[in-house]
Amino acid sequence: MSDAILVLEDGRTFRGEAYGAVGTTVGEAVFSTGMTGYQETLTDPSYHRQVVVMTAPHIGNTGVNGEDDESRRMWVAGFVVRDPARRPANWRATGSLDDELVAQGVVGISGIDTRALTRHLRERGAMRVGISSEISDPDQLLAQVTAADSMTGADLAPQVSTGEAYVVPAVGEKRYTIAALDLGIKTATPRHLADLGVETHVLPSTATAEELLAAGPDGVFLSNGPGDPATADYAVEAVRGVLDARRPLFGICFGNQILGRALGLGTYKLRFGHRGLNQPVLDRVSGTVRVTSHNHGFAVDAPLDRPTDTPYGPVEVSHVGLNDDVVEGLRCVDVPAFSVQFHPESAAGPHDAAPLFQRFVDLMEEQRSAQA
Repeated sequence: MSDAILVLEDGRTFRGEAYGAVGTTVGEAVFSTGMTGYQETLTDPSYHRQVVVMTAPHIGNTGVNGEDDESRRMWVAGFVVRDPARRPANWRATGSLDDELVAQGVVGISGIDTRALTRHLRERGAMRVGISSEISDPDQLLAQVTAADSMTGADLAPQVSTGEAYVVPAVGEKRYTIAALDLGIKTATPRHLADLGVETHVLPSTATAEELLAAGPDGVFLSNGPGDPATADYAVEAVRGVLDARRPLFGICFGNQILGRALGLGTYKLRFGHRGLNQPVLDRVSGTVRVTSHNHGFAVDAPLDRPTDTPYGPVEVSHVGLNDDVVEGLRCVDVPAFSVQFHPESAAGPHDAAPLFQRFVDLMEEQRSAQA
């Protein structure tokens, strides 16, 4: 096995062994606290241009399969693990993680102290990083790292979005039809909605409000996705058109940030973000705490102690992260719209927040009954 190096933009260097494809890659270094779900993480479009450090030490023991992918390919820029499994041992496995990383060209590194790397990122913040199994000189790799683009100001949703509209049919009887703005959608989301009788029409990230509303959907969904929400003016404009039409709207993750911007709120970059399967969030509406799945490096800037007046009426912070008081959800009082920053589809992860999909269905039913 060939040697590999990892170099952070502040110059800190780790030496290990090549894992996955041999090559050189650069991206934003982030850490994920999930003890499982690495296949879902690797194929989540929200991780586009990010080098993911897995904090769980042993990765790859369940292999990979053809059912758990969240999109058509792996999107991570690189993958960092401490102790890769020698062989998969799971009845669902159809191959090894190492072989799949090679097949999809994902450059990785193993055998490094991922705990030390995670602590460094917690203290210094997410930063650019390079991994190489071709370059042995840290200074040479550092030059590539410092020349790479920052995640701040990166408009990435169009790069991961579908190029053509497609439909995910309802399971059983179709009760509702929604339009979904694909900013980096995960396959688990339409699947959850399908189980509730929802047919999802998925449209590209640059779809206009007119295109989203053209088929007269019962509601509109804003997906998760990568990049800086401050760059996605096209999506903000589309959402304002949906709000003007008073069509029920539900946003997740990047969709939460886009709804916030459409309401006139700001967004900002978190120091090291939230990524993993075990983040406690307070649901301020019900007073309950949910253990949730996260993947976000940006957040909405809104006051926690009072509603915010917007052109669409008052907006309340409905969910708050208990680790750091980050805004984790919004609820509009006068228009039928709400959003959460975490991932209620929980693939992989806890299922505490799954009822949010039913809440979206209930909102569409209320709107339908009001118009009857």
